[in-house]
Amino acid sequence: MPHHFTSEELRAWLRLSLEPGLAPAQARQLLAALGLPQQIYQSSASALARHIPADLAAQLAQDAPDELQDAVGQAMAWLEHPRHHILTLADPAYPGGLLDLHDPPLLLYANGEPSILRRPGLAVVGARSATQSGQETARDFAGALAAQGWCIVSGLAAGIDQAAHQGALQAGPQGAGTVAVMGTGMDLVYPSAHRDLAHRIAEHGLLLSELPLGTRALPHHFPRRNRLVAALAKGVLVVEAARQSGSLITARLAGELGREVFAIPGSIHSPLSRGCHALIRQGAKLVESAQDILDELSAAAPDQPDLPVRAAQVAAHASSVPEELRPILERIDFAPLSPEQLLRRTGLLATELPAVLAELELAGCIEALPDGRFQRLKP
Repeated sequence: MPHHFTSEELRAWLRLSLEPGLAPAQARQLLAALGLPQQIYQSSASALARHIPADLAAQLAQDAPDELQDAVGQAMAWLEHPRHHILTLADPAYPGGLLDLHDPPLLLYANGEPSILRRPGLAVVGARSATQSGQETARDFAGALAAQGWCIVSGLAAGIDQAAHQGALQAGPQGAGTVAVMGTGMDLVYPSAHRDLAHRIAEHGLLLSELPLGTRALPHHFPRRNRLVAALAKGVLVVEAARQSGSLITARLAGELGREVFAIPGSIHSPLSRGCHALIRQGAKLVESAQDILDELSAAAPDQPDLPVRAAQVAAHASSVPEELRPILERIDFAPLSPEQLLRRTGLLATELPAVLAELELAGCIEALPDGRFQRLKP
């Protein structure tokens, strides 16, 4: 529990956020007109009715019903854990970036280390159905940026979000960590397969949600989560996104908030490149390395070494491939290729190609895509 709030003050904040029928905009209007939640609940029905409908004013002027008191009690019990926190609009630890929104949450449930919110944030988002190459790219960028002092913000979804959180965690305790903004209540993890990842983030970073405890994943929660991801960051990097991807919503919101928008280009043949290419056409900054982002945001310290060069890694990766297959691998680039294109590039017979591709895939050198094409993977 925040030391600067008494138990009763925090209960009033929780009740205001959970009050049945009270829209967040109405709650903010009451806060602006009448002061803190305790003062709101000490006001008469007639005073409240100057700002909200009379029936709602009468409701707030009465004692909270049992169901509402139980929900407040559940949240207070959850707060007893030393790494559980509630950040209200009046809390000094409330992230300032959210105040740029027209609808900042009244309060946030947090699990982990809230001080991480003071670090500069960079959001990394993208497709849930990302390719292995896309996930590796997100992991590499997130790790490099976290190592340079940027806290990685994402939404705990499958695909790019998951890879971004993993990359930030791999930067270790010297990195800036990661914040996962959830589309559920803090006591639930969606998707459930990410429960272990969520626990690691809570231990070494921060889980954040504006939704009450017990709130399950519903489609309309995720656009609301995306606005928090955008507002918490100084910029948003999109790694693989279809034309109608929710990641583009995050990027649009970031642009509207005055944040930088970055996009990684991909193959013209891949549907997961079309969203990034559309962003670039609309003015997003094309980036090919984490250093491009650091340069743009003027975040790299002058005495920091350059980001690792990949040439030595590429050579080491190639050395793990059987000698007779290395010339074939060199003819396969990082853009997806159809079997017909591979036949032309490698000079193999149609009867030879499947076995060669299988061996390269087992060696971790290429990836079979859902549309039947193949793509070389970064080492």
